[in-house]
Amino acid sequence: MKITSRFTVAVHTLLVIYNFSATKKVTSDFIAASVQVNPVVIRRTLLSLKAAGMVDVKAGSGGASIVKDLGDITLYDVYKAMNSMDGDMFHFHENPNPACPVGRNIHAVLDAHLADAQAAMENELKKVTLLDLTKDLASKID
Repeated sequence: MKITSRFTVAVHTLLVIYNFSATKKVTSDFIAASVQVNPVVIRRTLLSLKAAGMVDVKAGSGGASIVKDLGDITLYDVYKAMNSMDGDMFHFHENPNPACPVGRNIHAVLDAHLADAQAAMENELKKVTLLDLTKDLASKID
């Protein structure tokens, strides 16, 4: 299973809001121009981020703003807010053969390792805040 693009679109959206909200009205059309997606995608993204308490969106063309401290928003928070993955990271084939010694035992041998790998990825996302990303972005912008 791969993580959907909703995750990276949401991170991009948050960084656009942060970078431009002091000087521009950051609308879904404005964000969509940066992400290069349809504004409807951004509106859906903003609804999820708003439901997670990260942004506020003014009706009409009022624009979006970040309402949570940047240091309190981790990549994991965004990942969860966007329902970035359907189920577990690793999708197991449905019917291993119980008559085969490998098929009968594959879950016992592999499941814990796959769960550990997913937990490691999620723990890495918990280490990075939006504040970290804004600093990285500031060092890249001319």
